[in-house]
Parts: sequence; C-alpha cells; structure tokens
Amino acid sequence: MKEQKKDKLSGAAKATPKKRVSTKVKNPMGTSFDAVKVEKAPAPKKRTAPTKKRGDKLSAPTEKKSTPRVNAPKKTQEKSVLATEKHPKTKRIAPPKASNRNFEPISIPQTENSAIFDAADVLSTPIKREKRKAASKKQKAVKIIFLGGVGEIGKNMTAIEYGNDIIIVDAGLTFPNGEDMPGVDSVVPDITYLAQNRDKIRGVLLTHGHEDHIGGVPFLMKELNANTPIYGTKLTLMLTDNKLQERHIMGTLQRVVVPGDKVKLGVFEVEFINVNHSISGACALAISTPCGLIYHSGDFKIDLTPVAGAPIDFKRIAELGNAGVLLYMGESTNIERAGYTMSETVVGTTLDHLFSENMHRRLIIATFASNVHRLQQIIDLAVKYRRKVALSGRSMFKVVDAAVKIGELKIPEGVLIDIEKTKNLFDGELLIVSTGSQGEPMSALTRMASGDFNKVTIGENDTIIISANPIPGNEKMIYRVINNLYKKGARVVYESLEKIHVSGHACQEEHKILHSLLKPKFFIPIHGEYRHLKRHAQLAESVGMPERNILITEIGNCVELTENSMQLGENVQAGTRLIDGEGIEDYGTSEVMKDRLKMSADGIFTVALAVSGNYPISDPVIEAHGCVFAEKETQEDMLAVVRRAVDGFGYIYDKVDLSLAIRKALKNYFYKKTKQAPLIVVSVIDV
Repeated sequence: MKEQKKDKLSGAAKATPKKRVSTKVKNPMGTSFDAVKVEKAPAPKKRTAPTKKRGDKLSAPTEKKSTPRVNAPKKTQEKSVLATEKHPKTKRIAPPKASNRNFEPISIPQTENSAIFDAADVLSTPIKREKRKAASKKQKAVKIIFLGGVGEIGKNMTAIEYGNDIIIVDAGLTFPNGEDMPGVDSVVPDITYLAQNRDKIRGVLLTHGHEDHIGGVPFLMKELNANTPIYGTKLTLMLTDNKLQERHIMGTLQRVVVPGDKVKLGVFEVEFINVNHSISGACALAISTPCGLIYHSGDFKIDLTPVAGAPIDFKRIAELGNAGVLLYMGESTNIERAGYTMSETVVGTTLDHLFSENMHRRLIIATFASNVHRLQQIIDLAVKYRRKVALSGRSMFKVVDAAVKIGELKIPEGVLIDIEKTKNLFDGELLIVSTGSQGEPMSALTRMASGDFNKVTIGENDTIIISANPIPGNEKMIYRVINNLYKKGARVVYESLEKIHVSGHACQEEHKILHSLLKPKFFIPIHGEYRHLKRHAQLAESVGMPERNILITEIGNCVELTENSMQLGENVQAGTRLIDGEGIEDYGTSEVMKDRLKMSADGIFTVALAVSGNYPISDPVIEAHGCVFAEKETQEDMLAVVRRAVDGFGYIYDKVDLSLAIRKALKNYFYKKTKQAPLIVVSVIDV
C-alpha cells in the first residue's frame, strides 16, 4: 500500500507543476499567518525540474522555505503540517494535539481556496494571550478609603473611588470619652481627603438614620459642593435634615429611595437592599463597580418576625451571591455573641408583662429615640393600659415628630401630653418616655437621677425601665445613673434583669448565613473595634474564606481592589475632629485639648504683672486653680520666683520675652517642688 501511495504521489509530482504564492491568512483566533496559495502555472516550462544525469529519478520541484512536501519524512511532517477543512469560504484551523503516537504522512488536497501554513505561527498565539492577561492585571483598581468605623465603634464613613468618581457611604459621629476629650460635644472623621477631591464626589449614600451613620453629615456637607446629592430612605433623610437645619445648612439635594431602587453615580451603580435593624428604613448597599460587585452590609440583623416592615431580603441577597460578589464589607458589632439576635417582638412581650405588674406605679422608660419600632410598641401598650404619654429629651421630640410626619409612627389623638402637666395625673395614669439610655451627662434620665431635672422628681413609686444595652465605653456612665436611681428609692429594670432590649446587630450564626449567601471572593470586616474585626475575620475563615483574601483595616487605609487582587495602597490623611459648640479642632494637633488636659490633670496658675515705661510698677498677682499645693508658703515662694525673673530681665524691651521668662522660671520651680506641670498663663499689662 505504501508503495502504491508513493507511486500516486510521484505521479502527481510529475504532473503539471504548480505556482506557489505567499499570502496572509487569519486563523479563527485572530492571528495572521504566512500561507501558500496554490495556483496553476501558465506553462510548465517556467517551472522545470533541475537537470539530472541519465537514470536519476525525477522529483517534484521545490522552493526555498516552502511548505514541506506531502511525502516528506515523518518527523518533519508532524512538526510543520496542519490540516485544514475543505470549505469553499471558511478556513477552520485545527492545531495538532500533543500526542506520543506516530502518524502516517497526511495527504492534503490542494484546491484553489485551500491554505497551508507553518504550525510555529500557531504556537505563538498562547504567548499573546499571556500578554493580554498580564495587561489585565495592571487594570485600574477600585480604591476603598476608610475614614471611620474601623478599629472603633461609631463615626462610620467609607469612600469608594474609581478614576474621577467617588461615592461616600455614611457620615457618622461618635461621642467623646471623658478621659482625653474634656468639654467636647461630639467627634467626627477628618475629611481632608474628601475636601481636596470634592469635584469627584458623585453622592453621599446613607444606610440608615442612627447617629453613628448620619451625625457627621452637616460637617461633611460644609466641605462639599452644594449640588452633591444625599441618598437615603424617608426616615433617614428626615433625621438627616433635622441635623442639617440645626447647623443652618439649607438647600441640600436629598433623594428619597426605597429598597430595590438603583441609582447611577458616575461609574458606580448602587442598589438599596432591605435589611432589619433597630431603626426603620435600614438598607444594605450593592455597589456595582468596573471591577466587580461590592456588598456593604450597613448595620443589620436577621428578624423574620419584625414589628413593622418586611424581613431582610434573602432572595435578592442570594441572587447577588449567585451572580458573583467581589468584596463583602460586613459589620462586626455583635460578632462576639454566639447564636442569633432575638426578634423585636420579644421586647414587646416583656414590656407588656412590666406594664401589667406596675399598674399603680409611675413608669419611666428610657430608650434610643431613633428606635421607632420600639416607640410604637411602647405607645400601643400605653393606650392598652390607659396611660398618657409624656416625652422628655430634645432628640426624642425630633424623632417622634419626623416619624409621625412620614407615617412610620402612629399615635392616637389625645395620648401625648406636655411633661409640665404630669403633676396633675396619678402615677398609674402616666408614662414618661425619655432619652438617656446610655447615661449621657446632659440627657433627661441622667438629670432625673442626679436631681437636676425640675420637671420630674424620682421617688419610691417610680419604676424606671432602661430599654437599651450599654454601647462599649458607656458602661461606667450608665451604671452610675442606675446607682443614683436606686439611691432615690426607685425600682430599676435593665437588660441583665429582664429581656427588655434586643440588639439591632447580627450575632455569629446570622453572619455565617450572610457569608454563605454572598459567597464573596474577598472580605473586609467593618464597624467594630480591632477585637471585633479580628473575630469576624476568624469567622469568615471558618466558613471557607481563605485567610489571604481577608483584610483588617485601620482609619486612613486605602485598599486597592481589582478582579483578582486586594491589597493596601498608599494611606490618606485621616483621623478625628472634635466638635465643641460651633468650633472644630483636629484631635492630634489641638492646643485647646492639650491645655484642657493639663488643667484637668495639674491645675492652672495665672500671673498678672503691671508695667509702665518699661518697668514693673507693682508686685505680680498670682492665682492658682485646681492645685493641691497652693498654701501660703507656696504663694510667697512663687512671688519670689517671679521677682527674680523680672529683676534678671532688667529693662523691659519686649513684653513677650518677659512673659516667657516668667513662665520658664515658674515651670522649673513647680517641677522641682511637686513633679507636676500645671498650665501657666502670664499676662504683662501696660498701665
């Protein structure tokens, strides 16, 4: 058979010679190759065989670097010949598969439209693909900038940036701790980076209406362009608008959304997802970016029997997980608690039990003003037990007014009364709903406990129900209030005694459900102190998340996210700003805070010296405040120190230099005598 095939091929070679023309052919993968198009030569005399001696075999004519003959040796044939399908229009190329088997030489019919090319060209294609993959790794990253809410409880704020577009998720505040922030009203994030990039900001997205998510909006909007829109649900925007008006910020663009709505902000598309929390109108955010989907949980829990509204939207969350979630940013507040968070309906049952037990006693309930669903249950029980309701606390009035306006809270006519009229009612006919569940110094309940609230006096026939859980850091303040209430003879009910409060945050098993539904590629825990973030990262690992795909961040970190990677980029300026009345101070550089801390720790000394004509005209006047060593002997010693400093200074050319000399002398004296460093204020007065 092989001999017959050789004869046939040899006969074909002896036939009229063919002209071979080089041309470019594209394979289905888009790569161009050199091919040889075979055409009939006009005359055989143009392509003659080389002259041979008589008796030699005549072989087919060949060209230099032409396609190998079909009767070429087997090794060459396997390396260079590719089969093409016989099709008049389409040339579909089938590259040879790797194999250890030996193949017979393949006869390729040469029609007018057939093409033959070198397999080495095909082998270069994967190299080009690798280059494309390498280029894709260098794609522009989505930047996630943490300005608050990581490594701490409160003042939640995150910016997400891609190219020339930035969106901001939440703008919260936190309350100061009394130890290193004396006299401060509230604490907000440092937004220097956002102010510098205000033209890139496409919108502010609010997940819900709690202080730690909306309290910093007025200070943010002062720094942004006036036309920057704010997105949130009805109640969220009502509460936000109250705060804007308090700071005299008018004319902001507010866009009301409902769960399921999508908004387009530059390259981002944001979908609002219904979740359950301890306030109405809470949402998670599904943020579509050029690199993939980011799911921001907001604050949530799983409540399948909510007092009002729909349960968490598991269906949509599962759909997002099936479609593919690149990054999950999950809150971590209750991550240390095992199991599940109880439903809000449990509180209603406990309250009903307490109302029935205290039929003839006056009831005072302290709760979060923003927990509209709990307020509704309290008012419903007051109606049931025929009690009038008096509100106490500025924030309580504002939230109730906002919730009633939008229909979130329903209060029958005649139930509410002014707190000034409560003295005209029997104890069993009255319910007071108050702020102060966290022991805030100026709250209504704190002032009642200390006897500083002239409208309500606590007595032995009072039952005080604290329907809240202490926020981490507030334990001392709230237990101080409870102690004072007990001293006044009242009965106090709080969470450790009754199921009077349920959290609005998910516990461990609920977090596992969210991780399982979303199936994210990467994970960043948020909304918690470092211990919370670490525990949440460990939980994510326990449900299958690789450790290398988890990142714990700090304030100021910038995370760079692509389709295939997540890493820390260059940090941005971030930190803490202190709000004191209308004033704003940067915490790290505040001289005011340094002076206040000095005064609170070591006291203050003031020195006043009168001069005339560049000479002192009287002894200095020294006053001490908050110092434990201001005895008569010490006063005389300080006068002597100041006199020596003035005498050594001589002729007074510069009053500032004289003040510095006196301050330095007193500072050295105090340190040698007491090892303390009080604040020293020196005034040189011209007379």
